[in-house]
Amino acid sequence: MASSSLILIVIAGISLLLFLIIRSKLHAFVALLLVSLLVGMAAGMPLKNVIESIQNGMGGTLGFVAVVVGLGAMFGQMLEASGGAERLAQTLMKKFGESKAQWALGITGFFVAIPVFFDVGFIILVPIVYGLAKKTGRSLLYYGIPLLAGLAVTHSFIPPTPGPIAVANLIGADLGWVILFGFIAGIPAMIVAGPLFGKYISQKIHASIPPYMEWKEHEDEKDLPSFSLIATIILIPLLLILMNTVSGVVLPEKSTLRSFFTFLGHPFVALTIATLLAFYFLGRKRGLSKQQVQDIATKALEPAGIIILVTGAGGVFKQILVDSGVGKVLADMMATSSLPPIVLAFIIAALVRVSQGSATVAMVTSAGLMAPFIETLQLTGPILGLITIAIAAGATILSHVNDSGFWLVNRYFGLEVKDTLKSWTVMETIIALVGFSVVFVISWFI
Repeated sequence: MASSSLILIVIAGISLLLFLIIRSKLHAFVALLLVSLLVGMAAGMPLKNVIESIQNGMGGTLGFVAVVVGLGAMFGQMLEASGGAERLAQTLMKKFGESKAQWALGITGFFVAIPVFFDVGFIILVPIVYGLAKKTGRSLLYYGIPLLAGLAVTHSFIPPTPGPIAVANLIGADLGWVILFGFIAGIPAMIVAGPLFGKYISQKIHASIPPYMEWKEHEDEKDLPSFSLIATIILIPLLLILMNTVSGVVLPEKSTLRSFFTFLGHPFVALTIATLLAFYFLGRKRGLSKQQVQDIATKALEPAGIIILVTGAGGVFKQILVDSGVGKVLADMMATSSLPPIVLAFIIAALVRVSQGSATVAMVTSAGLMAPFIETLQLTGPILGLITIAIAAGATILSHVNDSGFWLVNRYFGLEVKDTLKSWTVMETIIALVGFSVVFVISWFI
C-alpha cells in the first residue's frame, strides 16, 4: 500500500479515536482497541495477524506495566489509609511556617503523588488548604495552586505513577533516567506553576470554601506515622531504581555488584520491597489485622485496573502500527522533519491531550506513534528518558472542560468555569512549558 495511504489511515484512525472518546463517550480502553482493529484491517493486515498483534501488544505491555502499577497502587493506598500524606503535610508546614505554607504544600504534593494517585492526594490534602485559607483570609488559590502543582508535576513526570511508566515501557526508556529527568524538570515546573503563579493568581481571583463542601477543622494531633518513616518508604524504590541505572553506567558489565544492583533496582523488586515495608510498618505494626491490610490492597486495585487496561490498549495500538508497516512509514515521514524527536513527541502529546482531555490516553497514544520512529533512529539511553518527559509535558498542557481534573478543582474551590481556566488551566500549561523547556535544553548536551 502507498505510503500516503498508510499515513491517511493513521490520521483517520486517530481522528476516529478522538471522536469515539469525545462525542460518543466511549471508554478509552474500548476506543483504543476498536481503532487498533480498524487501522490494522485498513492497512491490509490479514485478520488472523490483527488478532495476534492485539494479543502480543496487550501481553507485551501489561507484562511490565500491570505489575508496576498494581504494586504502586497498593503502596499508595496504604500510605493514604495510614495518614502518611497528612503527616508529610503537617511536618513540612511546621518546618516552613505559615508564612511559607505555599512552599510546604508544593513540596508535600510533589512527594505525596509519587505513590498516591493525583485525585486521591488532592482530596486528602484539600482540608489543609481550607484551614489555611480560613485562618488567613486569603484566596484558596494562594495555597491550593502550589498543592495542585506539586501533585500534577509528579503525577505526570515521575514513576511509579502510571503515565510515565506506560510511556517508558512503550518506547523502551530506562526508568532510572525517567526518574532523574523527571525530578530535574519537575522541580522548576512546580516552583513556577505553584508558589509563584499561585501568589499571582490569588490576587486576581478570590476563591472561598464552597458552601456545599462538608469541611471539618484539620486535626493535628491524630495518631499518624512518623515523617521519617513515610519519607524513607517513599524514597526507597526511587533510590533503588536510580542505583540500578547508575551502576549500569559506572560498573563493568560482568561485575557481581552491578548484577546485584540490577536485580535490586528493577521496578518489580524495588516496588515489591516498598510495598511490603508499607504493609508492615504502616499496617501491621500500627495495629491493622492481616485481613484489613488485604482489604486495603484489594481496594487499591480498583482504580489501578482501569489505568492498566488503558495502558495495555495503548500497547495494542503501538503493536498494530509496527506489524502493519504503518509505523515504519510514519517513522520515515517523521525522519524527514526538521524537528528533533523530543519536539515531535511534545507536539503530538499536546495535540492529543487538548483534543480529548485524558493525560493517560495522550501519553500512550503519543508513545505508540513515537515508538517506530525511535526504533528507526535506534535511540537508546538518556535521550529516551528526555523524550518520556517531553511526552508527559505535552500530555499535561491546557487542561480544560474535557478533563476530569478540571472539574475536580472547579468543584472543590467553588470556581466559575472562566476562573478555573485562568487558574488550573494556566497552571497546567506552565508545568508543561517549563518541564519541556528543561528537557529540551538538556537534550542539546546528550
